[in-house]
Amino acid sequence: MNHFWQLPRTPEPEQMDASEEVESYSSAAAEKHLDAIDDTFVEHLLRLVPQHDRPAGRTAWALDVGTGPAQIPIKILHRIPNLCFAALDRFPNMLACARQNAEQAGVSDRLTLIRSDGQALPFAAGKFAVVICNSVLHHAREPVKLLQEIFRVASPAGAVLIRDLRRPSRPLLNWHLWRHGHRYSGPMRRLFNASVRAAYTTGELDEMLSQAGAKGASVFRYRGAHLGIERRGRA
Repeated sequence: MNHFWQLPRTPEPEQMDASEEVESYSSAAAEKHLDAIDDTFVEHLLRLVPQHDRPAGRTAWALDVGTGPAQIPIKILHRIPNLCFAALDRFPNMLACARQNAEQAGVSDRLTLIRSDGQALPFAAGKFAVVICNSVLHHAREPVKLLQEIFRVASPAGAVLIRDLRRPSRPLLNWHLWRHGHRYSGPMRRLFNASVRAAYTTGELDEMLSQAGAKGASVFRYRGAHLGIERRGRA
């Protein structure tokens, strides 16, 4: 019975640098639907950041792991004036898109773009007051290592928000793909469908979080399409 309900995970390649993929991702990110999803990520993060760290006080550093076109850190920079972001991605085409978006948004002076691998972060332990990671975990070749690196570079009192898609049960797959992906078309629809099949379940995230040994963090589910890991920052 459990075997019937369980949808086996189909891993998705980490590679996201083909011109078609970059173009479809960045174009979709500008659409109203995905832009609204990004807004929910930003609002979630703001609930995790201590109030005193928002508009006033000393400058703090945040990190975005797998930034893509950098839409989310750009939104956060507009909401938290005393924050600077380091945003990294493995692929130069994504970083070029992110650089253009940051310039257009007027936040280039507070957004440092870095080509690097999230599973070997080039930063000292405890450097960042905020660490975010959106829709990257299902791409990771070593997801537990990615989680360990994220929590290593976050300060002990830092806020962490990792969000990804959710893999549904086998009988609900087609409905899930339609319900949460019907606004996409062409390459973006294919990417979404593949990502859902590569995503994790709540139980799998619980196990990975336990292996990573991240203190103070917990798994959450956001509506039907997303789940992730969060840790509230401390003042």
